[in-house]
Amino acid sequence: MNSGEQQSSIGRFIERIGHNVVVGIEEIGNGGVMVVESFYWLFFGPRLKQPVRFSAVIVQMVEIGIQAIPLIAMMAGTIGAMMAMQSIYMLRIFGAESQVTYGVAFSVVREFAPLITGILVAGRSGSALAARLGTMKISQEIDALKVMGINPVRFLVVPALLGMIVMVPALTIFNMMVGLLCAGLYINADLGISLAAYSEQIIDILSVGDVIHGVGKSAIFAVLIAMIGVINGASVTGGAEGVGKVTTRAVVQAISAIIVTDMLFAFMATR
Repeated sequence: MNSGEQQSSIGRFIERIGHNVVVGIEEIGNGGVMVVESFYWLFFGPRLKQPVRFSAVIVQMVEIGIQAIPLIAMMAGTIGAMMAMQSIYMLRIFGAESQVTYGVAFSVVREFAPLITGILVAGRSGSALAARLGTMKISQEIDALKVMGINPVRFLVVPALLGMIVMVPALTIFNMMVGLLCAGLYINADLGISLAAYSEQIIDILSVGDVIHGVGKSAIFAVLIAMIGVINGASVTGGAEGVGKVTTRAVVQAISAIIVTDMLFAFMATR
């Protein structure tokens, strides 16, 4: 490869990086505008005689939250028991296995409950949202809404966003309870600590701030999942193949955003 071809290749590589950066910034901006517009329709829609459909919000809450309870319960119980196993194994090295409750309580409530709930909802509901909006765009249903004078954000985005904001924190609290219960059952079986003593230790160890920390993160995760799903669904091009691509992209971006946000929360909370 001569110097001219090498410079051309480097130039194309830099151009591709710049294009991806611009696209990423544009998507972040679109997400922020969509969040503001969603809250605008939520609060000012009734004054404009275009309120958000309460029935659509309920449907979204059922799809996002109620139908996800079995999956959340299974994962929460499994991870809670696993945390107890690993903590006991590690603390036994120092002869401090009786202090296992400290590690389990903080890990489940502050980190694993909101993180696992966010990832599961992103994979289950975030992908479904992106696929549904992508299919509607391809079939020109979104254009039909505009022609009929119906704002797509009010009609499609706000119910999904509200459903996420309500149900993801609720699922996180449910995850906390199931995870702590299953961890307590394993600790009772392995160390002989009664569930009553275990519950008293949990109450003494955890504060309201710890619970708010986990629930607050889950609310931010909910907004990220909804906005990433909507933006990817609205940007679909092509046919069924395009819907598949944006669905996969929405899941990858949502999970990545959740993990990065969780790391930032952990950093700020430990300063």
